[in-house]
Order: sequence, then C-alpha cells, then structure tokens
Amino acid sequence: MRLSTTAFVSLAAAGLAMPAQAENGYSIDMLAEGLDRPWGMAFLPDHNDIIVTLRGGEVVLWNTEDGVVPISGAPEVVSDGQGGLLDVAVGPNFDSDGWVYMSWVAPVEGGTSTHIGRAQLDRDALALTDLEVLHVVQPGIDSGAHFGSRIVFQDGFLYAGFGDRGSKDFSESHISQDLSSENGAVIRLTLDGEIPDDNPFVDQDGAAGAIWSYGHRNIQAMTIHPDTGAVWLAEHGEAGGDEVNIVERGANFGWPLASEGVTYSGGEQFAEPHQPDDGFVAPIHSWPAGRDNHNPPSGMVFYDGDAFEDWQGHLLIGNLYHRYLGLWAEEGDGLSEVARLLDGEDLRIRDVAVGPEDGFIYVLADGEDAPLLRLTPEN
Repeated sequence: MRLSTTAFVSLAAAGLAMPAQAENGYSIDMLAEGLDRPWGMAFLPDHNDIIVTLRGGEVVLWNTEDGVVPISGAPEVVSDGQGGLLDVAVGPNFDSDGWVYMSWVAPVEGGTSTHIGRAQLDRDALALTDLEVLHVVQPGIDSGAHFGSRIVFQDGFLYAGFGDRGSKDFSESHISQDLSSENGAVIRLTLDGEIPDDNPFVDQDGAAGAIWSYGHRNIQAMTIHPDTGAVWLAEHGEAGGDEVNIVERGANFGWPLASEGVTYSGGEQFAEPHQPDDGFVAPIHSWPAGRDNHNPPSGMVFYDGDAFEDWQGHLLIGNLYHRYLGLWAEEGDGLSEVARLLDGEDLRIRDVAVGPEDGFIYVLADGEDAPLLRLTPEN
C-alpha cells in the first residue's frame, strides 16, 4: 500500500532489519517505508536528522526518535514525467542562517524548467519559511524529461547540474552544446543566487553567465572530492555511455558529440567515443554501450566515515536500472569496481549519504512505496 506523509512507517526504533549481506560485511536496517517517490536527502548539522524531498512536492524529516514527519512550506511543483521536487542540500552556513537549498520543476514561458531556491528551516514549527527562487534554468522547454538535478557547495559557491531535457538532436546544434542554454550544463552561483564575475562565460556575448561547464546529458549525482575539493558528477548516457566526470571551469564534456552510448530505439552509434584530441574533456570513468553493463546513476558520495574502515575514500554510486549501490575505488586515472552493495534486494537506488556522526551509509530507494535504509557493519 502506498502511504501518505501522515502514514509513514518508521522501523528504526523497533530495531527491525533486512537480512544481512554477510559476504560484504554489512547489515541492512530498514529505517522507514512507504515514501512516495523520494528523490533527495541531506543530513542536518548537530542532529541525526535527515531532510528528504518527495518528487510529488512534499518535504519530510526523519530521525530515530520521531520517525518520518512532514514539513510544511515546500514549493509548488510540476511532477509530470521526470519532474517534481528534486534535490535538497543543507547550506554551508546552516548553523547561523538556517538555509536549506532545493531544486524543483515549475512552469515557465515555453514549458517547464528546473528552479533553484532556498528556504529557512524552522525545526520547532516543522516548517520551511521565507522560500525564495534563486535561479530558473533558461530556456524553458516543453518536455517532461532530463531535468537533472543535484546541488553541491564548494568554496562559498553553489554548483548545480541539469539535464538536456531529452533532446534527440545528436548534432552540433544539440542544446547541451549551446552556451545560451543552461540545460545540459553545470552552473555556479553565489549562495544568494548571483552570477559570480569570474564565471568563464560571463563576458561572452550570447552565453549564459551562470554556466561553469557544459556538454552534459542528464546529471543525477554530484559530490565533492574529500582530498582535492573538485566537484565530481555522474550523468546518464543514452543506452550506455553513462559517465563520471570531474568538473572543470569552462569545460565542454562533449555530449552528444562524444559518447560510448548508442540510441535507445535502434542501438545505433551516433558519436565516436572520447578521443585524446577531440576538444572535449573525457570522463574519469564511462560505462559501455547497451543496457547489459551500464550504470544510469542517481546519488553519489565519497565514503569518509569510520564505520567501514576498508572503504575510506571509496566512491558510492547508485544504479537505478541494475538496482545496486556500487562501491568504487580510484585506481590510476580511473575507477575500479570494488563491490555491488544491496545487489539482489531489487531496489532502484535514488540517493546515498554518509552519516556525519556514525559513519553509516544511508540509502534512499526510488518508487511510490520506497524505503530509507541504513547499512551498518555486521560486527
């Protein structure tokens, strides 16, 4: 049965768990069930609280004492297709200003568009207040696909990644290659939503000044490397060709002119794979063409906790299609797969986070009756 936000089941206090995956050294705790299309989650500082967005337009808060409780004040959204209330990120100055940042889809001239905004969280009132829109991706498009989007913070700036709205024009005219369009791009803003003067295209005629990098297909994961401070992202390819990229200022990542993917409709090659001299920035890792071994990602984080000592510095990437949480190690100039966590549990992985206090791994599944899980060391 699908549960509304007034009828969530929270199982953490009862200590209930799914069967342990002993070969990987962890147990699975079921923290909550019945979440309706959850999309993003973030830990709140100084509390073991998780704020969660539901794609239909609701925000909830989870903690071990209260389970899941609804939060009022969410923005109005369009949840058709892949749209709705999407990512949530706690601002870097939350302790002093209380800002929570979100991305969502709403109507604009020409169709719909991804919005970036923020609101202040009043924990006592269980409410988001002073909601403001900081940025609206331009142009708006009449499509229900490929909105992105994820939000991260670095060096006092906000980075957000978006999708190409499902365009099938595999030529140089593709929207992701158009610097006047913020679709298929990463943007960089101040925390107040202003465009920084040192963005790469801010003085270029006809270019969108917010763009930091472009040539992306559908960004569904972003995180910060714990050692280098670089912004990493993961994005969907077309029938394979999914990528993990390290974002660079002003870089063109090539979509759809360089890709490992093939067309969904006929499995046809539409571009050459990345080449050393093609003028595009190549991914640090990509998956092959087709759907047998690809990795349409959602959610990604570097493991920096103490609970799983052997996984320190490894990358966790959700896999929607093949339904597992990938554990990856940096190896040379690329990534190598270490393990497939939650493999066999039949869960589309939507988001992943590391508990700041306990170092456990928290996993948000996808769907109309989805759980929030926690991975803990078996011993």
